[in-house]
Amino acid sequence: MGSLSFLCIATFFKGEEFMRTCKALGNTVYLLTDQKLADKDWPRDAIDEFFFLPSPSNSSDSLDQLIAGLAHAMRSRPIDRVVALDDFDVEKGALIRETFRIPGMGQTTARFFRDKLAMRMRAAADGIRVPAFSGLFHDETITRFLQSTEAPWLIKPRSEASATGIQKVHSLDEAWSVIHRLGDRRHEFLIEQFKPGRVYHVDSLSYDGQVVFTRASKYLATPMEVAHGGGVFRTINIAPDSPETEPLYALNIRVMNAFGMRHSASHSEYILGDHDGELYFLETASRVGGAHIAEMVEAASGINLWREWAILEDAVARGKTYEVPADQPQYAGLIVSLARQQWPDQSRFTDPEIWWRMNREYHVGLIVRSGQPARIQELLDDYMNRIYAEFHASAPVPDKPTS
Repeated sequence: MGSLSFLCIATFFKGEEFMRTCKALGNTVYLLTDQKLADKDWPRDAIDEFFFLPSPSNSSDSLDQLIAGLAHAMRSRPIDRVVALDDFDVEKGALIRETFRIPGMGQTTARFFRDKLAMRMRAAADGIRVPAFSGLFHDETITRFLQSTEAPWLIKPRSEASATGIQKVHSLDEAWSVIHRLGDRRHEFLIEQFKPGRVYHVDSLSYDGQVVFTRASKYLATPMEVAHGGGVFRTINIAPDSPETEPLYALNIRVMNAFGMRHSASHSEYILGDHDGELYFLETASRVGGAHIAEMVEAASGINLWREWAILEDAVARGKTYEVPADQPQYAGLIVSLARQQWPDQSRFTDPEIWWRMNREYHVGLIVRSGQPARIQELLDDYMNRIYAEFHASAPVPDKPTS
């Protein structure tokens, strides 16, 4: 089998290493992206052709335009595989596959990796613990839910990423006030009971329906806490012999099986409830983790998730066997903050454990790597204090995600 054509969809600037690897494997690489991202520093030597969307929206009008434009393009260009590189592109990718009968995840399965209500319903149906939740369709059902569960509750968009658009409410009246303000869009949201606890993320690769690589990590400050409290984002790997590691890995496999995952990278989040010490499923996505978590996973394992995902997709498309590289276990931690300075001077961080430094305006960020998890924790604690003193800035939580 010669060159295959991969259509990569990225309406955020990400996935450069995926495209470089896909091209290096001898494939034709097309990138479908937002017109506003045309001037970003894409790996142009790895991209054979760009297609631009007038809007990244998943509205029916935008998706109709997307299909019409691709139908025209495909008259002279075959597309063998479609890969969505960001959460917001999963729906687009599934629609394209269904419309043009391209192999891969279809719309029903894609819902489980995109729609937070579908995720919870599927997980609950499979006996996987989830915080108590309800759709916002039927007034009496919502009132019964509020009366039968304890405050506080979270009202969440079904199809946004991370902490975007989440509102915390503390009484029945406050909940209904927020629901009424959603107006005709309220069906696009859900409500769930807020469960305090420690939040973990599990980053995986799945091949032929099996999880073939996994790394579990613990948020020291969750995306929600950072978005709503203006804090510093921190996450750290957990040790293989930690009491929560094996249960997290087992739960992650259950979720992937329940949701019908075949071949992809995935990023999933779980919470260990303070009230009962049990693990609960929060959400998942069929993509590499954002916020530089992929770089942290590489520091901890030697495995670049973007690169391996491309190799995996190529192997599947060609009917070849995929084998994940040998893990090179280390410990790593990530810290990221908004900064007051346009280009913060990070040279004052000089520890030999520093593996990566962020290079983005008005941001400061570092990844540290060590054979000792206690050393990672020590460095992240020190850096947090220094960042608060010397760099930190906060901004209101956006209505739409920014990375």
